[in-house]
Amino acid sequence: MSEFTTFSALELPEPILRAILEMGFETPTPIQQRAIPPLLAGKNVLGEAQTGTGKTAAFGLPALVNIDVTVKGAQLLVVAPTRELAIQVAESIEQMGKFMRGLTVATVYGGSAYGPQIKTLKDGAQIVVGTPGRLMDLIRKKHLNLSKLKMSVLDEADEMLNMGFVEDIEWIMEQIPATAQRTLFSATMPPQIRKIAQKFLSDSVQVQIEKTQEHKANITQKAWKVTVINKNTALERILETTDYNLALIFVRTRQDTITLAEHLQNKGFKAAGLNGDMNQAQRETTVAQLKAGTVRVLVATDVVARGLDVSGISHVINYDLPNDAESYVHRIGRTGRAGRSGEAILFARPREMHLLRRYERETKGTIEMMEVPTAREMTAHRLEACQNRLAELVEKQDLSTMRELVEQMAGEAKVDMVDMAAALLFEQQQTRPLFVRDDPKPRREAREPRGRDERGAPKSRNPRFDKGDRGDRKGRPAVAARGPKSRDMNIEFETYRLSVGKDHGARPGDIVGAIANEGNMDSRMIGNIKLHGEHSFVELPKGLPAGIVEKLQRARIRQQPSGMTKV
Repeated sequence: MSEFTTFSALELPEPILRAILEMGFETPTPIQQRAIPPLLAGKNVLGEAQTGTGKTAAFGLPALVNIDVTVKGAQLLVVAPTRELAIQVAESIEQMGKFMRGLTVATVYGGSAYGPQIKTLKDGAQIVVGTPGRLMDLIRKKHLNLSKLKMSVLDEADEMLNMGFVEDIEWIMEQIPATAQRTLFSATMPPQIRKIAQKFLSDSVQVQIEKTQEHKANITQKAWKVTVINKNTALERILETTDYNLALIFVRTRQDTITLAEHLQNKGFKAAGLNGDMNQAQRETTVAQLKAGTVRVLVATDVVARGLDVSGISHVINYDLPNDAESYVHRIGRTGRAGRSGEAILFARPREMHLLRRYERETKGTIEMMEVPTAREMTAHRLEACQNRLAELVEKQDLSTMRELVEQMAGEAKVDMVDMAAALLFEQQQTRPLFVRDDPKPRREAREPRGRDERGAPKSRNPRFDKGDRGDRKGRPAVAARGPKSRDMNIEFETYRLSVGKDHGARPGDIVGAIANEGNMDSRMIGNIKLHGEHSFVELPKGLPAGIVEKLQRARIRQQPSGMTKV
């Protein structure tokens, strides 16, 4: 089959075609035009193309065409370098096959519980997307059977090379049945990747897409370093104090679109989520609301935003950072169109700050650091906005009836008119208080100076940690015990298990910092911490709200998912 100009021309099965048209796929990208025909013909493909060019659909659509949903067991295996990319690829393929009844997708990666992943595999998932280490483990333990495999994909092969996964992917490729179709995609083709291709992709069709230069739009790029206030609070303050037309907020998962959109709605913002679980009618309704102005904040993932056609987006906010610089370019390209100026804001955790250099190189621009308004500044902003709003009502509205009503109420209640007005103002600001509670102080500022010992060396803040977090020589776990003054002893605690331990390089301070930051929690509310090899235990206040628990479950400690569960 030669290159095609529309997806309808491919004569795809109706369920697949319906799904991709709902996703906004109409005109195929160059990599899709050149890779899909040979893959549909059963050939091996070696593809060189940048991230963000549509590679997932390039291998996902041919794979879905050949999958038999009546057969249980892995028929497509996708190897990805990171957990985040594995999740993104799995969600995209799942969305493309959403109307294929009986199709199951399993996403497997390290740092997360084996149980649910193994169960999905045993239940017969036809598509398996995972990271090298976890895939190797599952294959060796015979939880993942590749005997029915029809296609294998190495995605972002050069990134796996950079991360030291060459031996792992070679081992995985050796387990692939000889009858299975094979494809490898990479942004670049260093010698080691070409060597792997020559060894495992015999008689492959080579597809190379030249990197295109993005038009440099009039976009101001800014970054906020996540500190003592959480990302939700920062986002609220930015939206409240920024004069935006339409704001597009990028998050990592479909569930995040729902959670964050509902949070913003509860805070009074005209927000909506857009995700792959929505049908075409719901999607069209949301886009129509966005165009009409009844929705001014849209929370979406990279996948569903791909087919979004809405003009007038003035701000793009990267609530979660993308996996690569090319995706960042595509994200911020949603603003600054048609000669307008736009603003792109990204939230970067301390461990993500190095990504800013990559983004600057890719955009050939500069990312300025910014500060989120403080609690004091928010209080001043709200008081001024309230005063201006009330003054405008006095000037433009006939308030004679309301004045008479207030006078009557005050007289009957025998209270002063000013007190009555104050009570009305107090009631009006309940959902968004005029006076914002002070921000927590950075932990470094809250600590007393350590001073120095007789040798001039800095004194340890806690003698228990002078020898690190190694525990004693008998192999007992290290314990971050706290003195009686370090926490409120009136708190009733319960224990949680974390999937991060000493083997990951975790220290008590890492756990305290992650929980305090993600849960917007005073560190004195965190109890004892016990570090083991591959896991840890931490005491937290009993009866934590479900929303905080969900945030803590998504938190990352030493670049590992916390996997927090109640013991």
